Amino acid sequence: MSAVAELPRVRGRLTADAPLAPLVWFKSGGRAEWLFEPKDADDLSEFLAGLDPSVPVMGLGLGSNLIVRDGGVPGVVVRLGKAFARVEPVDSTTLNCGGGASGILVSSTARDAGIAGLEFLRSIPGTVGGFVRMNGGAYGREVRDILVECEVVLRDGRRRTLPLAELGYTYRHSELPGGCIVVGATFRGAPGEPKAIQAEMDRIAAEREASQPLRSRTGGSTFKNPPGTKAWKLIDAAGCRGLTIGDAQVSEKHCNFLLNLGGASSAEIEGLGEEVRRRVRADAGLELEWEIQRVGVA
Repeated sequence: MSAVAELPRVRGRLTADAPLAPLVWFKSGGRAEWLFEPKDADDLSEFLAGLDPSVPVMGLGLGSNLIVRDGGVPGVVVRLGKAFARVEPVDSTTLNCGGGASGILVSSTARDAGIAGLEFLRSIPGTVGGFVRMNGGAYGREVRDILVECEVVLRDGRRRTLPLAELGYTYRHSELPGGCIVVGATFRGAPGEPKAIQAEMDRIAAEREASQPLRSRTGGSTFKNPPGTKAWKLIDAAGCRGLTIGDAQVSEKHCNFLLNLGGASSAEIEGLGEEVRRRVRADAGLELEWEIQRVGVA
């Protein structure tokens, strides 16, 4: 799939051999064979409908919970731009959001509209498309608590609206079909006072600032919390706080965060994560499950 002639015409931007490291939080990894930034949902739908079904397709949000392997990503990476970053109140408790809108934009728009219950999105460093797919959550709430429905473009270009019940949500997981892109979502909260909502957002922001390495090249929460315990406690108990491989380090501030200290390759970051898993397995007899998505070829 190297010839432009083999790809459908688009109205948005299609870039061959596009560097992905600048687009992900770890600032590491290879290139996308193709990077597609659609003009709107119709552009995306028409592109996918005309694209050879054998070509893999992957969505990219803010690149916060992601390791792009050093060999890059084959096929097409779809990144939703400004056209998908809208957030609009529908009524006194409901917001309609584009798949490219950030958690901060969603929560602050909810605040301004007097809609409570979406404050936790302030702490999720991603886009609607990403946290709908992952059932993202923090501070005791997750997306399934607020999602009414989401709009997706399937790999074959068909557009569908999927209600919450069809997403098969479990902890940090959904049953969304592979290759589909979340282009919109409807969230429902409860009536609230903007000042009280802002106070809760401030509390969450302060708690994150105190406990997480926010000003670092990181991928956010690395491993899922096993039932009944916290991943960071297991990692700390296994002696992994501050552990390094090359320029990749287990954060000393929060053990469930991996850091790129400057020049780490994705192989070093992923390798460090696997070493952490090995040590926790040996120490506690528990298997840590990756929360960070790892994509592409090594």
